[in-house]
Order: sequence, then C-alpha cells, then structure tokens
Amino acid sequence: MILVRHGESHFNRHFSATREDPGIRDPGLTHDGLAQAREAARLVASLGRAKRIVASPYWRTLQTAEALAEVLGLGVVVEAAVREHAHFSCDIGTPRSTLSSRWPGFLFGELEERWWPDRSETDAEVLGRGKGYRRRVVSDGAWHGTVVVTHWGFIRALTGHQVVNGAVLSFDPQDGAASLHPNTSLAREAG
Repeated sequence: MILVRHGESHFNRHFSATREDPGIRDPGLTHDGLAQAREAARLVASLGRAKRIVASPYWRTLQTAEALAEVLGLGVVVEAAVREHAHFSCDIGTPRSTLSSRWPGFLFGELEERWWPDRSETDAEVLGRGKGYRRRVVSDGAWHGTVVVTHWGFIRALTGHQVVNGAVLSFDPQDGAASLHPNTSLAREAG
C-alpha cells in the first residue's frame, strides 16, 4: 500500500505560519500544493505498483487524487474512513452532491451527503478508525497496489509518522511497517 499526504492547502499555509486556525472550511490546494500533488504522482508512478486510488472526501485530498489519477491513468474511489482527524475548521467537509458534481468521474459509493463528524475526534478515536481500516484491508486482501490519498492525522494513526504535505510512504498493513520515500521528510503539521 502507498500512502500519500495531500498537497499544501490554504489552511496548511496559514496554520504553518501562525499556529492558529484560520477558519477555512474544506480548503483547496495552494499553487505549491498542486505542485506537490503532481510531484507525488510522479513518484508514485515511478514505483510501478499502483493499481487503484482511494481518497478521503476532503477537497484537498480529491485535488491531490486528481493529479495522481491523471498521471497513473486510474480511477478514484472516495472513502470517508481515510479522512482527517476532525479537529480544525478545515475538517468541516463539503456535501457529497457538490463533490460528485465537481469530480463526476470519481466513485463516491456509499458516501453520505453529510459525511464529516459533528464534533472533534479524540486521538483514540482516530487511532481506532485507523486500526479498523487496517483490519478491513488486510482481511479483504485488496491493499496490494492501493494508493491512499489521506491526511497527517490518519497517516499518524496508521504508521506513527508525522509527515509533510505531499509525502509518499510505503505501508504494509499486515505488520504496520512504513517507510518514507526519498524527498519526503518528517514534520509536525496539522490538516
């Protein structure tokens, strides 16, 4: 499995500079974030293992998944289980109908119209969601060649790594081993 953290969002840019929540709901990617998404897509393509793309329903992850889909020639399945740790304003989502209108080729499956939580999640809840996702993908065996476009909090829950925007990691959900790919560094950053 390959984990990709979305490119820099407008929330990330502000939060990195001020450490304050700027009140931006479901932000899109900055110009730099789009470049990070394209670079992550090239790196994932160079690995030669991608067979499918799963993405969180947030705008920033869907834009990142769009870059991957263009480079890899794969479709995108949208899944709320890989969403961010609901904690900041950026974690208030966009309704499914709006997202599916913007990305009509993506598969939204069983995603509810209002799919994000009403309240902040605890670290334990995010860790539990990560463990549940791991169990599910191991039991269905469909994790080989899966690229998951996700977030800092979910990657941390799965791997223990705190990664920068655009990071690419190899992850084995059977044993929990994760490794960062070259040009990827660790950082403490939310969103």
